[in-house]
Amino acid sequence: MMGIGASGMIWIAAIILLLFGSRKLPELGRAVGRTLHEFKKGTKELTGELEAIDLKEVLPNEHQSDNRKRA
Repeated sequence: MMGIGASGMIWIAAIILLLFGSRKLPELGRAVGRTLHEFKKGTKELTGELEAIDLKEVLPNEHQSDNRKRA
């Protein structure tokens, strides 16, 4: 798959400028930035919760296997 070159980026920027206008671009940029920030925050929280669940499932099993080895 080919990447977008410099000329492609210029065309995309020009189209966005025409669609939204110069007054709306900073507002649009802030909205996109906030959305990405919230998405990353939610992803980190979900990852932490999933790791906690995995640890709860794994630790009791390891503890039981240690008791069986000792007995």
